Amino acid sequence: MRTRTLTISIAVGVAVFILAACGSSGSSGSEKTIKSTKAGDMTVTLASSTGELKNGENELTLVFTDASGKTVDVGAASLKFHMVAMGSMAEMNDGATLVTTDTPGRYRAQVTLEVAGTWEAMVAYQGPHGTGQATMSVNAK
Repeated sequence: MRTRTLTISIAVGVAVFILAACGSSGSSGSEKTIKSTKAGDMTVTLASSTGELKNGENELTLVFTDASGKTVDVGAASLKFHMVAMGSMAEMNDGATLVTTDTPGRYRAQVTLEVAGTWEAMVAYQGPHGTGQATMSVNAK
């Protein structure tokens, strides 16, 4: 009887450990929206842990969802930040590196923005949900 109790306790402990590990990977649920926009019948959302962009390195999440909020598999996606030339400052284009996640339609992105200010986040996609693009104005602090 004692062996059986020990075995059940170990099994429950392993199950709790696995559930905790799985729950902390992938999307954290603590992401805050920076900006959202429409792309056809989808919503494209750019998010980060703070809900802000900053001058320098940024870790972001790019998500495509349908009207019900369910993620949509768009296949290949890209994200680029563009700032127009101003005065003596040249035009800038900072491309993000996108990595797929376990959830189709959700991407992790890393980008280094050269300066603070207003940028155009330019999103493009091509795949099972067609081809499209969206642009949203965002501010980096």
